[in-house]
Amino acid sequence: MEKTDALKKRATKIYEILDPLYTDKKTALEYRTPFQLLISTILSAQCTDKQVNQVTKTLFRKYQTPEDYIKAPIAELEADIRPTGFFRNKAKSIKGCSQGIVELYGGKVPSTMAEMLKLPGVGRKTANCVLGAVFDVPGVVVDTHVKRLSQRLGLTENKDPDKIEKDIEKLLPKERWRRFSDILIYHGRAVCTARKPDHENCPVALLCPSSST
Repeated sequence: MEKTDALKKRATKIYEILDPLYTDKKTALEYRTPFQLLISTILSAQCTDKQVNQVTKTLFRKYQTPEDYIKAPIAELEADIRPTGFFRNKAKSIKGCSQGIVELYGGKVPSTMAEMLKLPGVGRKTANCVLGAVFDVPGVVVDTHVKRLSQRLGLTENKDPDKIEKDIEKLLPKERWRRFSDILIYHGRAVCTARKPDHENCPVALLCPSSST
């Protein structure tokens, strides 16, 4: 693994090259409230944002409050979110976090990492996504794209998302953490795809240890 100073320079160059190329400044998930974003983020695990948005168009009309999810029969909720995949686990997480929001926070989505992590079914990725988008709390969102690209770009040797989060935090100032996550996600979808990364058209290929392999 390279020394931290060299990695910081590389991460900064990657940020400066990719930042102007991906102009969308917010998550592609569609929501109107912090609670809706929390539900959408849970549904987005191993699912495209486009598919999640299709499901939530109907879901958010049917279920509008945490209490609505708590009261829903689990089988009915599973059927409603089935197209997003892993629907049994996701339904359990949604009901659990809804219960936690009501019991711990009076029905409102909390605004700190410590509080978010007390909610059943909510991990650091989900918490960082919601906290950054809604409350402007700095954080690195390590989804499947950020994990893959940070490894390919040589910014981490870790496989655990929590450790990857900490590695990236060491390389960039906190005001860039969320934006760096977003641009890696967009770049992972457009160019650095999972199966066939487009090295020839990658603007950061010269900075990428994986581009010559």
